[in-house]
Amino acid sequence: MQFSSSPLGREFHADLDAERDLARDEPSDEELWGACPDPETDRPEGCEDWFSGLDEPASGESQNRSGFAEAEFLDACGPCAALAGSAQQALDDGLGELPDNDLVGVLRAAQRLEAWQAGIQLAAVAELDARRLRQAGRPGSSRASEQISAELAAAMVLTGRSADLLLGLARDLARLPHVRRALIDGRIDRARAAVFAAELAGLGDVAAAAVGMGFADVAGSMTTGQLRAALRSMVLSVDPAAARRRAERGRADTRVESWQEGSGNVGLAGRELPPADAIAADRRLTAIARTLKDAGAPGTLDQLRAAVFTALLAGRDPETLLPEGSSSTARNDGLAALSGTVHLVMPATAWLGLTDAPGEAAGLGPLGAWTCRDLADRLAAGTDRTRWSVTLTGQDGRAVAHAEGRAGPGGLPRDRAGPCGLLHDRAGPAPNPRSQDRGLSWLASLRFDWLERNACGHSRQVAGYHPPDRLCNLVRARQRTCSFPGCRRPAQDCDLDHSVPWDQGGRSCECNLSPLCRRHHRVKQAPGWQLTQDEPGVMVWRLPSGRTYQTAGDPYPV
Repeated sequence: MQFSSSPLGREFHADLDAERDLARDEPSDEELWGACPDPETDRPEGCEDWFSGLDEPASGESQNRSGFAEAEFLDACGPCAALAGSAQQALDDGLGELPDNDLVGVLRAAQRLEAWQAGIQLAAVAELDARRLRQAGRPGSSRASEQISAELAAAMVLTGRSADLLLGLARDLARLPHVRRALIDGRIDRARAAVFAAELAGLGDVAAAAVGMGFADVAGSMTTGQLRAALRSMVLSVDPAAARRRAERGRADTRVESWQEGSGNVGLAGRELPPADAIAADRRLTAIARTLKDAGAPGTLDQLRAAVFTALLAGRDPETLLPEGSSSTARNDGLAALSGTVHLVMPATAWLGLTDAPGEAAGLGPLGAWTCRDLADRLAAGTDRTRWSVTLTGQDGRAVAHAEGRAGPGGLPRDRAGPCGLLHDRAGPAPNPRSQDRGLSWLASLRFDWLERNACGHSRQVAGYHPPDRLCNLVRARQRTCSFPGCRRPAQDCDLDHSVPWDQGGRSCECNLSPLCRRHHRVKQAPGWQLTQDEPGVMVWRLPSGRTYQTAGDPYPV
């Protein structure tokens, strides 16, 4: 193997050649350390053994050993010149020669190297910014920033908008040192760094740096969507008042935007809308579109949602979307009256008025307690067909028990009645201590099903293929999203999949059921893919490359 793309790589390769030709001693610790430095840690464990074994493969081992396979040194090596040289060598030798596992390792290495270079770029921008601000007569003026942005645009051939964004990100990361370090170390990429910057913008410097430090080490194991939700929930917990002020300031920029799509069609969207109004409107679109689809209207659900959206805004009755001569039940149901279903999750303490802990709406993400209460008030006034459910969680936010109820906590005022705990459909704060007592009494009256942990006792197993609603609700309470790594599709919009197919002896039991969105349900059935659930709720995916990935579901807000 050669490190041919840098002086360090060529020097290291020369050392290896000299070792072969002259049978000299093994490279010193200093030489090996210089091949792949990591300023944050000691020498990588096993690096001496890995490099010393490059020249002489073990008996029966491929002569094209790349070192990028899972658990091999280059698969975990931090970004450095030697890693870049190894990736270049793999490309020069032909990626087509690599096994799947090694090819995935090269992909992962390229991602770390790209993050490393992005970190260097942002560090250089920050240094240029600091120099120009020191030279400026009025460093805090917008004109100084405009001049720095213009210099970046000229140097890097960027639009003014792109240069502004680059400068803004460099400045944001200056107050998030652990995030900036994680980017340079290749532990997160630029997209995740941008999520940190955007989501922590409302916090003060000390609080933002503390949250950044807390998440910098785990952010690389999250998708950008998961990271955004986690940070937003943390911000709502750390400083709910600041989060609310930021939302209220943003509402001053409420507007409707239209633009031309690349296809020549037009987009139309409302921005900075009141959350409760926007959520209720979105769910109403879905309810009307689903009713039309069931009645025979052509198109996918997304296409019908768009058609209903434009029809309502243009003053047309959505019933005009039905085929002519249709004798559907949609007309009888009255499309205008449909309001849809909102799945709202809220901690019991917030429902009881004891805290302002954040909640969330399925498919949308974390919401402030004030938004949850506003939404609850609107939903409570809409229908009596509410499904009440309570999920108890452990300290880690994972579900431990679940209960369903048809009747709510009697005696609460109608505009405050709603589910509590981590609940679906609607929630609101108790208006006074007496209502708090009634809420607690109602909780105590519910019958909870305790989730199986570790080895399953199969107490809720059923003989048939289709599990009963009670079992389905329990599984969806345990795993609120699709079980594929990184997928955040809400469980109620997913198929309930048998990990081991039912026709191959798989049980209809909580230890063999999990939510999968339709896309990942199909993927799971493809050749080379395998999903196992060795214990209830712990999913292990084995992909065609041979690599494995484990998921256990997103925790609830606590």
